[in-house]
Amino acid sequence: MVRTSFQARIAIVLILLPLVVIGALYFAVQAATNASIRTQAREQLEVGTSVFGQLLDTHARQLRDAVQVLTSDFGFREAVASGDEATIRSALFNHGARINAGVVMMFDMDGKLTASTSAPPSVAQTEQINRQLNRQGQSILMPFDGQIYLLVQATINAPLPIARLVTGFAIDDRFAHELNQLTHLELSIIGSMDGQPDVFVSTLQDLHKITFDGDSGEVMHGDEPFLVQRLVLGSGDGFRVQALLQRSLEQARGSVVALNKQILLIAVAALVASLMGALLLARSLSRPIRHLAGAAERVGQGDYEVPLALDRGDELGSLAKAFQSMQQGIAERERQLAHNALHDPMTGLPNRNLALERLSSAIMADRHIALLYVGIGNFRTVTESCEAGGGDRVMQQLANRLQMALRPSDSLARLHGDEFVLLLDGADVDSAVATADRVQQLSMKPFRIDNVDIALDCHIGIAGYPSDGVTPEELLRRAGIAMQDAGQLPGRIQVYESGRDAVQQRQVQLIRDLRHAAQREELLLHYQPKLDVRNPSRIQAEGLLRWQHPQFGMVSPGEFIPIAERTGSIQILTAWVIEEGVRQLQEWRQRGLMVQLSLNISTDDLIDAELPYRVGQLLAHYRVPASQLIFEITESGVMLNPAVALQVLHGLREKGIGLSVDDFGTGYSSLAQLKRMPVQELKIDQSFIRDLDDTSEDAVIVRSTIEMSHSLGLKVVAEGVELQRSLDLLDRWQCDSVQGYLISRPLAPQAFEAWMQRPLTSPVSLVH
Repeated sequence: MVRTSFQARIAIVLILLPLVVIGALYFAVQAATNASIRTQAREQLEVGTSVFGQLLDTHARQLRDAVQVLTSDFGFREAVASGDEATIRSALFNHGARINAGVVMMFDMDGKLTASTSAPPSVAQTEQINRQLNRQGQSILMPFDGQIYLLVQATINAPLPIARLVTGFAIDDRFAHELNQLTHLELSIIGSMDGQPDVFVSTLQDLHKITFDGDSGEVMHGDEPFLVQRLVLGSGDGFRVQALLQRSLEQARGSVVALNKQILLIAVAALVASLMGALLLARSLSRPIRHLAGAAERVGQGDYEVPLALDRGDELGSLAKAFQSMQQGIAERERQLAHNALHDPMTGLPNRNLALERLSSAIMADRHIALLYVGIGNFRTVTESCEAGGGDRVMQQLANRLQMALRPSDSLARLHGDEFVLLLDGADVDSAVATADRVQQLSMKPFRIDNVDIALDCHIGIAGYPSDGVTPEELLRRAGIAMQDAGQLPGRIQVYESGRDAVQQRQVQLIRDLRHAAQREELLLHYQPKLDVRNPSRIQAEGLLRWQHPQFGMVSPGEFIPIAERTGSIQILTAWVIEEGVRQLQEWRQRGLMVQLSLNISTDDLIDAELPYRVGQLLAHYRVPASQLIFEITESGVMLNPAVALQVLHGLREKGIGLSVDDFGTGYSSLAQLKRMPVQELKIDQSFIRDLDDTSEDAVIVRSTIEMSHSLGLKVVAEGVELQRSLDLLDRWQCDSVQGYLISRPLAPQAFEAWMQRPLTSPVSLVH
């Protein structure tokens, strides 16, 4: 690798600086020039817009005046009144030719076309012309018969209204070039009508080569940019006429070519001058820096005593003095770093590394030793209830109390966060339990922080050498397992039980494998049918996730879903479930099977503002209507962050996705909360349905929930239907849909397809 000297680098930097400044100045001038060009172009477009409007008004006025002349002609009115078609047609052709009209049409007062100078428009176009002229006044721009016309109408009175005369002026290339001559702007007029090809009029060749750049106000014609002003000239049911006034930016830039050349000449001269000055300055700086580099190399080798001989009164001299002060402090800092590497900075206690060293020493000496692994189950709640720094002060006070339970030969270490370990030298498990009880009593006393009493929920796990392990890491890990188990016990103290490693290892492996389960195609989606009680032929289902682990077989959702929520993998699973469900809906649609599918989304998904966008992309990609998809949400998920969750729910609803409140009645729901949520369905939790009968307490809850939901305009789904009597009651109470083992268990896709093809028999027949 080629190494560049410091002197050369200084020279390069000093050359680059003016180069950057000059470059920035050049581009700033370019930007200002471009802005000025665009401003002028916009002003030209504004003027062109005014001229264009006046030109259209002039043509419209001329047409109106000409039409009034014809409708006022006594002979023409007499011909119209008598129905003299030959005279009428002759008058229309002669008058149209005299005023250069593209088309002249006459309608009776019922809107029926009675005469025309060109091929008669279709019935639909005739109705459209009449409807729009009646709605928008005496004149309108609209496309028909392959052209864009400015249509003006007038009434023929004899003396009562007997007919209407409509004269059309064709907006063609001649009109566009007329405006181009007046304003020096390019003009493109586009007329579109339902069921008809678009009509284009433009002063530009190859209008189809125009590409629009979003909403920036620019279009590209081939490789040439144009600034564009859009005008809507006419619109109505099924048609639209718009004009594009365009100014070429490339032509406008031609006036600044000379200025660019002058700027480049100035830049070259400045760079030459900078090169000369940079070489001189770099030479004066490089020599003292070499001395400083030599001194730094000696310090790196551990020599802090050699003085730095650099007697200068400038900044480099100050740097030399600072360097000497640094040498004096390095030794002290090295000693401090060695201490910090083995101690917790907040409490001053030994850290995990030092605890493992002391534990290793006891094992090597073959001394009995017991570990008390202390964790705080409510640490997060404690930190949230305290002011800033309150959690750290709680840890410091707890460390002081834990030390009170130790003998002189014992030691205490803080592992990390809210976890401590007590090393009881020479103690067995029985004596460790007694010590753990004293520690528990000490920790139960409230901690006074910022005039607030804080109570800790301490979990203590116990492991001993040699009964529970023969290596420091093994003992510490098993004590940690016991601490986790202690959190499930009333006394919050647990001695390590043999065999718990396998359970933890399974959980660790599940955590590790869960993130890759979708990539390895281990996930499955089963479908549990939902029966529409009023319309059994309507096919509904809930998608339920399954995991076929290569080692453990089919893992229960009750086991891996909590793991996913705890470790942050739940959004990966939700993303897979949504895409797989939408893909399956597409496959069924292609075979003529229309299914409305319900999918569960997690709490983490409810606070993901991008979820509606991603789901919308999936629906568009697979071409599946949003109405086939229902997302089931939990009440607790919405309550975690109501503001964001409601925003996400409204975003999903705007896409057309249905929303259902899952497990209703087991969370925090209230009528006020339901009114704020854009949901269309409630699912009554299976705990109220499973043993439902007419005399149970659950019957009152279920029946009132159904009535309340219907009064709010919500549909009701009852899950957990396993008995015929429950289904009969739900039918009597007009529950909308039911779901449960009585209807069907969750089925693989092929089995669900077979279920969909079933004849409408039990349990449907039991309801109807």
